[in-house]
Amino acid sequence: MIDKLRGCWELFTVFFRIGLFTFGGGFAMMPLIEREVVEVRGWAKQDEILDIFALAQSVPGAIGINTAVFIGRRLYGLAGASAAIVGVITPSVIIILIIAHLFAQFQSNLYVTRAFSGVKASVIGLIAAAALRAARGAVRDRFGLVIAAAAFALSVFSSLSVVWVMVLGGLSGILYYRQRGAGK
Repeated sequence: MIDKLRGCWELFTVFFRIGLFTFGGGFAMMPLIEREVVEVRGWAKQDEILDIFALAQSVPGAIGINTAVFIGRRLYGLAGASAAIVGVITPSVIIILIIAHLFAQFQSNLYVTRAFSGVKASVIGLIAAAALRAARGAVRDRFGLVIAAAAFALSVFSSLSVVWVMVLGGLSGILYYRQRGAGK
């Protein structure tokens, strides 16, 4: 019981720090989550975190929150999921309450406006880094590269829902690898 309590506290503090130092939402959280969960804590392997990210993105809700729930539940069940989710959302709630209280002052402050412009640009870099790391682990052959390029093109240049892009990618993978396996 004490070990589970300590584990849940660790989950809370890890995800609290991730939530506190991440601007830009779940995709910007991915590099921090990956570093903490895989490299620092050893709670998951590299291929497992990619599967968790894929699953977290495929269900309704924010990817950062879903990832926290999956990791917390995997480690300590419902208590772990609860600790991780409370940890990841608490900093946002606190910051939103502060900003709401001081909104009029923040809105017209030139330094705050400039700071947020810089933060937005850094979020793009974080998302790009997460995408490159995910690509290294997920794209293992030419077929994977073709599917990744097609998914990118469909999501950028068409109005096709992300859900359908993922469904098409999954079906393509099933058909391709089934056909390839039948030829051996």
